[in-house]
Amino acid sequence: MILVEVATLALDARGEPVVILRPVEAGEGTKLLPIWIGVQEANAIMLSVERLTAERPMSYDLMVRLLEMSGSSVSQVAVTRLEGGTFFAEITLQTAEGVRVVDARPSDSIALATRTGAPMYVAAAVLEEAGVAGIIEEGTGDAEPGEVAEEEIEEFSKFLDQVNPDDFRG
Repeated sequence: MILVEVATLALDARGEPVVILRPVEAGEGTKLLPIWIGVQEANAIMLSVERLTAERPMSYDLMVRLLEMSGSSVSQVAVTRLEGGTFFAEITLQTAEGVRVVDARPSDSIALATRTGAPMYVAAAVLEEAGVAGIIEEGTGDAEPGEVAEEEIEEFSKFLDQVNPDDFRG
């Protein structure tokens, strides 16, 4: 498993949201993982990444609160496989009864991880199969750690204008 972070959220040429994951240990030639997600999920991830709060709790905020109240926590999330163009993920919970693993969509997993600070992982085979190399270059030093420079986002947006989600189906 490869430790990843949210590099950015963007819209493709059709206006569909895409979350881009990148390895924390990113270097030259690092593959990024684009995952097409729903608008609500993209909004939830964006609010969390930007450390903004909604006027009323979102579903993911409620989920985190319920987990906390039950004495459980999210220990990690992982994008585990890609089958027929569909990504699968797992949320690992620490509960009073021990460790529990729950099948989940990657978007839900990412939304929870960004709220709880839980580490996010991608299976190496998934990154190898569906990852895209050379889209966002290593920063010029203008961005703070964990941030993506504006020119990188612009370059990736140009890429998304020309790509089709079907290009990434397994």
